[in-house]
Amino acid sequence: MPAIEILGLEKTYSVGFWRKRPKRALYPLQLTVEEGEVFGFLGPNGAGKTTTLKLLMGLVFPTAGSARILGQEWTDPAVKAQIGFLPEQPYFYDYLTAHELLNYYGQLSGMPAKDRNRRVEEVFHQVGLHDVRGIQLRKFSKGMLQRVGIAQAILHDPKIVFFDEPMSGLDPMGRREVRDLMEELKQKGKTVFFSTHILSDAETLCDRVAIIHKGLLRSVGAVEELTSSVQGKVEVIWQGTEIPASIKVLGVECHLSGEHVRAIIAENQQDVFIDVLRRERQRLVSITPVRTSLESYFVEKLRHAETTAGSAV
Repeated sequence: MPAIEILGLEKTYSVGFWRKRPKRALYPLQLTVEEGEVFGFLGPNGAGKTTTLKLLMGLVFPTAGSARILGQEWTDPAVKAQIGFLPEQPYFYDYLTAHELLNYYGQLSGMPAKDRNRRVEEVFHQVGLHDVRGIQLRKFSKGMLQRVGIAQAILHDPKIVFFDEPMSGLDPMGRREVRDLMEELKQKGKTVFFSTHILSDAETLCDRVAIIHKGLLRSVGAVEELTSSVQGKVEVIWQGTEIPASIKVLGVECHLSGEHVRAIIAENQQDVFIDVLRRERQRLVSITPVRTSLESYFVEKLRHAETTAGSAV
């Protein structure tokens, strides 16, 4: 059974002060997320990612369309107990401590007091805030507040977790910890649906991704499928601390890194290049096809969308 089924959800706002005009934030969206997936919802700022999440959470009403979560209508109150949500810019009452806040959210979720105290402590350890749980939130950095937001989203052990830009405001170590947390949620059988524009995180984490731009879904697929195309180049790495003159003559850009040299060459140069390395008695480490990165695929899709829109005008 799919965890999330988005069935033609769309949203149009009225903008302007005097003569209001319609502005479409989301065109009819058809999307399915399977149970146990880590699903990335990718797009630039203003693409429609947050609008989609707010529609699924019931925070705004759709112009048309519907959705199903865990096989039930997304507006069913019973569904709300099975999902967790981290908004893009969470706001909490400044004078509560982190422990008081999570305890409050636990009460809202209907958790018994005994289970609530145990679960709050578990979640603090998960998000790395156990040592500061007694400090008021007004003294927290943006990254620490982001972790509190993640903690409240997973506190009641939901089956599906929705994160809107969960890496926002986190340092590299914090981002790594959030990625590890998402992996842990997946291992427990949870479904994770998160929006982001940090493509390296999506490429590392996601089973599948969807790309949205200007309210339109542009592409959906498994990360390994979207990045499987070879660019007609190969990466050659060999052992050495300098670049032989016979390789420099080939006009190949090389990079030294410690005791290894890395070069990107055209695929049709491969045999010639290997012959040169052999004559120079260089020890070959690896030859790897250069594949499209998720970032390259993403940029290509957005450029194509802009070109198509321009030609339509």
